[in-house]
Amino acid sequence: MAQATLSISSKNYSSWSLRGWLLTRFSGLAFREVVVSPDNADARRELLLLAPSILVPCLQHGGIKVWDTLAIAEYLNEIRPKSGLLPATRAARAHCRAVCGEMHSGFASLRSALPMNLKGDFPGFKVWSKAREDIERITTIWHECLDQYGGPWLFGKKRCMADAMYAPVVTRFRSYHVPLDAQCEAYAKLIMAMPELQEWIAAARFESDGIEELDMEF
Repeated sequence: MAQATLSISSKNYSSWSLRGWLLTRFSGLAFREVVVSPDNADARRELLLLAPSILVPCLQHGGIKVWDTLAIAEYLNEIRPKSGLLPATRAARAHCRAVCGEMHSGFASLRSALPMNLKGDFPGFKVWSKAREDIERITTIWHECLDQYGGPWLFGKKRCMADAMYAPVVTRFRSYHVPLDAQCEAYAKLIMAMPELQEWIAAARFESDGIEELDMEF
């Protein structure tokens, strides 16, 4: 099997890099990380939500180059179909793709108001109304999935693409002390306890480069 590489940017700030990295880890595909410095102009624009498209993370494997997290997820599902990135049934796969697509293209208010910052801790943070609407929609998705598929992961007993897509949201809820009901809190704790996420967070804490615009003070 050809050696795969995954280009990522800041582990502290880049939710898209985290999604791509988790998807690749969930798939079981061995890969080498290629870290793009936050000083890179294009990477910085993406982190600050100023880029027209998201080109990091980028997976290269067997001469194929894939960027965009949904495209990476679908490619990984093709080459590692037994990894469980998508659920077993057609109906569940459709549902999974829909909630992943919603995460991928929506929730702009949440992204801008609560930027990912794993080293940040903002108790008493006031969430403005548009971001609250995004939070309410996300928790509704979680409730629907957990109730329909029985948990503990969004689509049942095995983590999948959707859990990778929503994991960075969980870190945002932790950084900004967003209160959750019991069911969502249990899911958030499950996500935070994943060894892969703990590994990522530990690495993020050693990053020395800060992005002033994302280091919010309250």
